[in-house]
Amino acid sequence: MSSAFPLHIDGTCDPDFAGLRETFIENFRSRGEIGAAVCVYRDGKKVVDLWGGVADVATGALWQRDTICCMMSVGKSMAALCLLMLIDRGTVDLEARVTDYWPEFGQAGKEKTTVRMLLSALSGVLYADAAPDGSAYDWDVMCRALAAQKPEWEPGTQGAYHSMTAGYLLGEMVRRVDSRMIDVFFREEIARPLGIDYGFGVAEADMHRVSDIMPNPGSVTFVQAKDKTTKLGRAWRVRPSSANPYNEPAYRRAVFPSSNGHGNARAIARVYAALANGGTLDGFHLLSPALVEAMRTESWRGTCGMTDRPFRYGLGLFLNYPPMLGFGANPRAFGHPGAGGAVGIADPEAGLAFSYSPNLMCAGAGMGERCEALVQAALGKQATI
Repeated sequence: MSSAFPLHIDGTCDPDFAGLRETFIENFRSRGEIGAAVCVYRDGKKVVDLWGGVADVATGALWQRDTICCMMSVGKSMAALCLLMLIDRGTVDLEARVTDYWPEFGQAGKEKTTVRMLLSALSGVLYADAAPDGSAYDWDVMCRALAAQKPEWEPGTQGAYHSMTAGYLLGEMVRRVDSRMIDVFFREEIARPLGIDYGFGVAEADMHRVSDIMPNPGSVTFVQAKDKTTKLGRAWRVRPSSANPYNEPAYRRAVFPSSNGHGNARAIARVYAALANGGTLDGFHLLSPALVEAMRTESWRGTCGMTDRPFRYGLGLFLNYPPMLGFGANPRAFGHPGAGGAVGIADPEAGLAFSYSPNLMCAGAGMGERCEALVQAALGKQATI
């Protein structure tokens, strides 16, 4: 299936990645791509920075260099980095109990939950049942509900993707320790120093740069999250009801790091380039090499208690585990996808960082054929794990 719009591709691409450029073009020609960007860093240098297609299907406006879009759950890894920075600085102890920093969290069987369990998706706090429907944009209401929430199992005993709750859990830890909200901390400690165009809560002056997300009826996550009888539906009922919530102005303005980080592939690839380079890029220290290594050390693998999908999880992000989450040829590559196909990936052994940001959501339960084709072109055929 080809796009109804004339093909438009812009940007730069190192000859070594000519195959990736061809794959990006082929996504538009035969896989239905509408608008997207892809970026690769190698050894700390940007070698691919491509964008193309249409940002606004109503007007036919082209995707520009500064177009941004919602990259969904990629934001969870950005929120995790904020907390990991505080751990790196010695302000937070990875092995300490959450209640040492957030006393109210010690309710309903969560008293012994550690910071490591939060970052490793082992806390079992998958829902905010006490929060009213549609209250996702009220930070304090959500955090009070999470503090009162009973975990689905004894913390530390089972892994599950904290699909809706991760952003609040990690973000509230940052606020309790640092006093800054997660959007401010990320902007001041990561986005500005690295010079990246990504953040939580789109400023009014930037609203015109946002490309609308086009939901895909074949997206398993999108469909399940709208059905309150499913586990994902139970979790996401706190999001205000809408046929397409991603394009609502309130959604874009909110501080909602589990789901609404806005940016583009160029921004996320630069963050992951720091992780692929031992935690430092262009003189900016993001994390220590030891903590980067801890991030990509397996915390658990198996069937996720939220999605019933097979995952491997590290510290704040996923580990390479095809076919559901294939991050290329290196079994030790790591990253974080977003519903719809957006992703950020680091492969330290190859010195590569990769990101992709589309406006048309993918089908299926994984990263989708367009994303998977680009990952393979950039990072090699999927590893056997």
